[in-house]
Amino acid sequence: MKFWLSSLLGLLFVFPIMVNAKEQSFDYEKFTNEYFAAWTNVQKPQATKQDLEHYLTFLTDDIGYQHLPYSNDDSRAPDGKVMLRKGMNYYLGIHTQYQAKLTNKSFGHNVIMIEFRTKAKGIHPDNGQEILIDNSVLEVFEIEQGKISVIRHYSN
Repeated sequence: MKFWLSSLLGLLFVFPIMVNAKEQSFDYEKFTNEYFAAWTNVQKPQATKQDLEHYLTFLTDDIGYQHLPYSNDDSRAPDGKVMLRKGMNYYLGIHTQYQAKLTNKSFGHNVIMIEFRTKAKGIHPDNGQEILIDNSVLEVFEIEQGKISVIRHYSN
């Protein structure tokens, strides 16, 4: 009985240290830079389905995505990545020009924040109208097991 109690107490003390060591080994800087590169590649005029699939590797399968004012719900759903793929695929390659510059980033305990400036031109697939975008964007990501589990997108 003493053995099992000692073993259980030992695990209770060691497990938080193991979890903290795993979090400390996560390279927030590298992940942020690679994510942003994948995001900008999906927005470029010649973006491909392979670019989109690469971008989606940064996300959990049950990703929650909030993009105000279009989507105000950040709930995670089992088919979150499937739905995001469908929506992004619809708009894939609509830009005729695209550029983005990462202007700020910050991260800590399972959260990443990025700010970037984006300029784009394109043709909207629904109505054929020209799209002109020149805005600042703030995105906040929740990180779970090395992937983004929630995206909150704010732009003006």
